[in-house]
Amino acid sequence: MQTDKINTTVLTQFMNQVKAADTANQREIRLDIATAKNIHHTLALVMTRLAGNYEGLMQSQAKEEPVITVQMDGGVWAEK
Repeated sequence: MQTDKINTTVLTQFMNQVKAADTANQREIRLDIATAKNIHHTLALVMTRLAGNYEGLMQSQAKEEPVITVQMDGGVWAEK
């Protein structure tokens, strides 16, 4: 799992822009292509990291096998 941080500032700005537009009852928001590309890139990084972390979690849980203990004492042989 990667631990380096992803800069999500562009996503926060986008969410604030949507919230402000909603509060002002605006019907649309406009993004320049540079902002749209930044949002696209950041979302791709976040989703890729999420998928990788999820896959790593699933693999680590799959490796944990239950411990089975078998004891044998030989039993008792009785002749009749």
